[in-house]
Amino acid sequence: MIAAAPLSVLLLLCACGHSHDTEAEKAAAHDDEHAADEIILTAAQAKEAGVRVETVKRAPFAAAFKAAGRITAPIGAETTVAATAAGIVRLTPAVNAEGAQVGSGATVAYISAENLPEGDPVAKLRVACETARQAYERAAKLVKDRIITQGEYEQARAAYDNARIAYEAQARSNSAAGIAVKAPAGGYVKQLLVQPGDYVNVGQPLVRLTSTRRLQLRVDVPERLFSRIDAISSARFRTAYDEQVFSLDELNGRTVSRGRVTAGAPYIPLTFEFDNRGNIPAGACVEVWLLADEQPEAISIPLTAVTEEQGLYYVYLQEGADVYHKHEVKLGADDGRRVLVTSGLKGGERLVTAGAPRVRLAAFSGVVPEGHNHEH
Repeated sequence: MIAAAPLSVLLLLCACGHSHDTEAEKAAAHDDEHAADEIILTAAQAKEAGVRVETVKRAPFAAAFKAAGRITAPIGAETTVAATAAGIVRLTPAVNAEGAQVGSGATVAYISAENLPEGDPVAKLRVACETARQAYERAAKLVKDRIITQGEYEQARAAYDNARIAYEAQARSNSAAGIAVKAPAGGYVKQLLVQPGDYVNVGQPLVRLTSTRRLQLRVDVPERLFSRIDAISSARFRTAYDEQVFSLDELNGRTVSRGRVTAGAPYIPLTFEFDNRGNIPAGACVEVWLLADEQPEAISIPLTAVTEEQGLYYVYLQEGADVYHKHEVKLGADDGRRVLVTSGLKGGERLVTAGAPRVRLAAFSGVVPEGHNHEH
């Protein structure tokens, strides 16, 4: 017969067994937590998702101030094409719509008075020129015989010269379609001021052209930034119709003027000039980032690396060949392309800069590629 074990021994054995079970549970919970935080993407899957990774480094970063602006054409860059005769206007395909490109010397319209009661103006000028020529030749004979004075002769010659010049000017541009009106300079159609079939008078504006090789960015700087306006060295901007952010540094930009008065408004005008290499239309309203106060050693990351969830910002870090983790960060100012990280990154991390939404989607899917598991 085996004696019963003392109660103290039984209690010790139970405690030891309970302790062992607790440690195992803790280890399992740790493994589950670690596994739940892991996002597995193979190299092939990452490539297909467009994932790109770069190492976080400290580098100079310029703080940015957001403002509103407008793209304008510099003074002298606009040309108005006016009617050279009176009549019915017909626009050519060269100016079929606003924004169309027009070459220098291209015909933008024809003006015809063929069916008007006033008659063809070119024919009238030809008759006037011929009449003036005959009067001039007659005066040349009479002045030799001292029948008319020298002054009367000079008047006849001047009348003929004026009539000839007017006729030749119209005759050079006359055709079966009417009098051709040509663009004195190349550019883009900014505004059509008449419609086909309209009656126009001599000198009436027909088309307004703008040369957009150089454009200006006029920014309304908030009055609160007046003390820092001299520190603003450059800018970036984005139009309402495109997500692309343009940098003045990449467009041969320069500062044209800095305003010193508010003119009764809570804004100060700041004007830049730049090359139009992106088919940017004059008159467009833009969102502007004014660059100033460069920090020599800062951690900034591309805006494409940031995701947002319930007001918190996250990035994805690569840890190992196929393993990614979601990581919370605190953000500061951005310059339209990159954003300052105030906490959460120290440098040296492998950061997902492109394809972050796809990595996030992989985390929600919970799908683990073949050959990967979370057993430890």
